[in-house]
Amino acid sequence: MTTPIAKTDAEWKALLAEKGAERGAFEVTRHAATERPFTGKYEAHWDDGSYHCICCGAKLFESGTKFDAGCGWPSFSEEAVPGAIRNIVDRSHGMVRTENVCANCGAHLGHVFPDGPTETGLRYCMNSASLDFKKRDA
Repeated sequence: MTTPIAKTDAEWKALLAEKGAERGAFEVTRHAATERPFTGKYEAHWDDGSYHCICCGAKLFESGTKFDAGCGWPSFSEEAVPGAIRNIVDRSHGMVRTENVCANCGAHLGHVFPDGPTETGLRYCMNSASLDFKKRDA
């Protein structure tokens, strides 16, 4: 997949270390790993602001679209900027799902499911390790 931002693994590792990213962020974002449920720092995080790609800083979600899905990962009903997230068919682990990646840098974010409780009907189930939070100024 071609994206506007491309780096080597060494460059991504250095950038994530510089940002103080969660342990495992490289494996999650660059190799589509999944963090264990209920372990990510944003799963029970409810501050007002926006969630961005930990790798490139692209704005992905607004806090007002976050909800508690009870699944153990931060869940959102819609993306903040149309086109910020690219959907890819994921046939791994013996199932068919829709993987979400950052459209700007290709970072694996999580998956989207059609079982959300809001009018969009979507549940963007994200890995905390793929996200960075920016608190809204008062």
